Amino acid sequence: MPSAVRSSPGSSALRFGRFAAMGTVVALILIAGVWASWGTAQHAMLTKGRERGTVEVTRCDATTCTGPYAPLSPGSQPRAEVVLEDSVAVAEGRTYTVVLKPGGTDAVRSGPAGILYAWVPLGGALLLASVVVAGGLLRTRAAWVMALSGVALLTAAFLAV
Repeated sequence: MPSAVRSSPGSSALRFGRFAAMGTVVALILIAGVWASWGTAQHAMLTKGRERGTVEVTRCDATTCTGPYAPLSPGSQPRAEVVLEDSVAVAEGRTYTVVLKPGGTDAVRSGPAGILYAWVPLGGALLLASVVVAGGLLRTRAAWVMALSGVALLTAAFLAV
């Protein structure tokens, strides 16, 4: 028995246009998440040849925390003060293992907590992109995988920090 509903050639073009537009939006969201994460993650993950040590946080203001740097890696020099980004993961009076960014006094947390914290923007991007994948691309299984990956990354970062 023939179907009563027929698709016109224009509807397949609209379907392809929606798929292309939503696919582009998803790709841009994920690229932005990786881009936002990589600025910090590269220092936390690729520590070979970088100065590694500890920072005892002595003072925090609205955006940064500072403290003396004690080297752990060969060739690294002690510093009277390095700057660590102030976040919920940094508390005054505690000591953190860090990696110094080249050519400055900016420090990034290292170890599992630092790596997971650096990838938090990607976790948020995965959650946001999953909504677009489910609603715009109608791919619910892929959307669930993306959403659960984002939640797992954010939860691991929360627990590690």
